[in-house]
Amino acid sequence: MSTRNVLFVVNPTREDAQKAASELSKLLRASGFAIYVHAESQLAQTSVVTAETLPQCEIAIVLGGDGTMLRGAQAVRGTEIPLLGVNLGHVGFLAEIERPSITEVAHAVIEKKYSCESRMNLAYSVHRKDSEVVQGWALNEVTIERDSTTMVQLFVQIDRRPLSRWGCDGLICSTPTGSTAYAFSAGGPVVWPEVEALVLLPISAHALFAKPMVVSPKSEIVIDIESNGALLLGDSLRKFALALGDRVTITKDPGTVILAHLSDSVFSDRLVAKFKLPVEGWRGE
Repeated sequence: MSTRNVLFVVNPTREDAQKAASELSKLLRASGFAIYVHAESQLAQTSVVTAETLPQCEIAIVLGGDGTMLRGAQAVRGTEIPLLGVNLGHVGFLAEIERPSITEVAHAVIEKKYSCESRMNLAYSVHRKDSEVVQGWALNEVTIERDSTTMVQLFVQIDRRPLSRWGCDGLICSTPTGSTAYAFSAGGPVVWPEVEALVLLPISAHALFAKPMVVSPKSEIVIDIESNGALLLGDSLRKFALALGDRVTITKDPGTVILAHLSDSVFSDRLVAKFKLPVEGWRGE
């Protein structure tokens, strides 16, 4: 029987994540699995891999919060490896709602009893004096933020037509997955993951029109940087310093990230659990 491979992505700063990973790896090894860990993780008796040396794994198990899930997404970029996020206490939108036991997780992985769904990504590029100087991607959001005490000046165009100039603290372009993250905090709409769309909204804009917008996934969003002191971030992990005159282009990325779930919970349940929504209404039942 051939060896089955599993990738672990573990938050190295959380003791509960380290303990859960150790227990889970013992159960999977006993069933003939080979355990690999992402370079940022720390787990004894495992093979450390990077994106360049990652073997074919049937699943990646992420132990930590949504930030660790984003690092897991980066680790499996360009593969068909699904990410299974194990909830360790804080309800997130990328991991399971209910905290499963380590035994339940091991059984689900061994028996392949989990469902998978694809999540759309964003692609971005930066052109400087007619040359592309950086390109990247994001599962949650691409942001342009001020990197100083002064506002940034942004000229936004959609589908090669001018939209508006904003003097603002920044701009967020998010996927439906990211609509409940930074974009939500900035006043953006909640978009169900099954809806393919881009959410675009300025941050603290000095403008008459500064509303969040839901844009077609076929659209091309272009932002011209008309001031100094701006910073581009992809999922807050990939950073690039912008300069006056740069042009940022954001589109839907052809690649996807696959999320695995042990339960068949729907997004509405995640929304209620995360924000503790009063489903009985303010007057009670």
